[in-house]
Parts: sequence; C-alpha cells; structure tokens
Amino acid sequence: MIGSLRGMLASKAPPLLLVEAAGVGYELEAPMSTFYGLPAVGSQVHLLTHLVVREDAHVLYGFATDDERRLFRALLKISGVGPKIALAILSGITVEEFRQLIAARDATTLTRIPGVGRKTAERLLVELRDRLEGLTAAGPAVGGAVPQSGPASEAFAALVALGYRPAEATRLLEAAAQDGATTEELIRRALQGADR
Repeated sequence: MIGSLRGMLASKAPPLLLVEAAGVGYELEAPMSTFYGLPAVGSQVHLLTHLVVREDAHVLYGFATDDERRLFRALLKISGVGPKIALAILSGITVEEFRQLIAARDATTLTRIPGVGRKTAERLLVELRDRLEGLTAAGPAVGGAVPQSGPASEAFAALVALGYRPAEATRLLEAAAQDGATTEELIRRALQGADR
C-alpha cells in the first residue's frame, strides 16, 4: 500500500494530478478540497494517499490532510458509495461541515452534492452516525493539544490502523506521552500499556 507521496507536482488538471518522485510519475485523483491548497506546478508537494485496486485498474487517490483521507475511507465502506461519489462529497463540502450534517441528520443538504441522491444521503446518515468519533480530530490529545503532525499523530494513526478505537488510542498515548519520544517509542509504550 502506498501511504503517502512526496515529490514534484508535474501537472494538475482536476481531478487528476501528476507527481514525480524518484524518477516515477504517479497519477492521482484528488478532491477539490486538496486542489485548492496545492502549490504551483513545479513545486514540491506531499500528499497522503489511498490505493483502490479494481479488476481493470489500480487508482491512487491523493489528499492534503489525514481528515480528508479518513473521511474518504469511511465513505468507501458505505454500500453504494464508490470513489467517485466519495471524491464528489469531499469536493463539495469540508470534513467538518460533513460531520455537522451527519450529526444534524441533514439529508437535504447532502443531496445538493452532485452524485448524492436521497437514498445515498439517508444511507450516509444511518451508517456514519455512530462513526463520527473517527471523523473528528486527526490525532490524539497528548499533552492537552491535538497534533496535526509529528510522532504523536503518527503513533495515533498506527494504533488506529492496528484496530484500536480513536478514544482508546488517545488514552493509551496520553499514558505513554514523554517529551522528545519518537513515533516508535510512543507506539511501543502505548502497546505495553494496553497489555496491562
């Protein structure tokens, strides 16, 4: 799995991007929320990615933030929602606005997003209502702050990938917090704390 990509932005024509890294040009599809923050062509760029493997293609999707990528992945788990609809949702609304619509059970506003019909909107409301916890902050509250990057955020993502719920991962990392700790040290201490 390709988790992120850092390289030169060779071209951008929504929804397609071309990023050259180590002599290889990677084609990615990205939501408009990511396009708005991209630097000029020829600049260095760092994107989080998600690879979708189909019978006829391997498609790489790029995201500016972990919140965008996590919402994309959550949307793909919903019956009837594929990558195109997930990209349309991320292009038409921010992650925070989406979370608020789900909490408010606002199907009408969701149907204003191209590709989202009434049935899909209602399915999103039902299936994502209980998963809102995972769509909020990008990292754990270690030391009272929510880091957007760095060892604590990376350790949080690793614990969630291992199957820990976001609240449990946060609790374990708060217990394992230590100034100057590397990602590996935080993960090791958090897992040791989980064994107790």
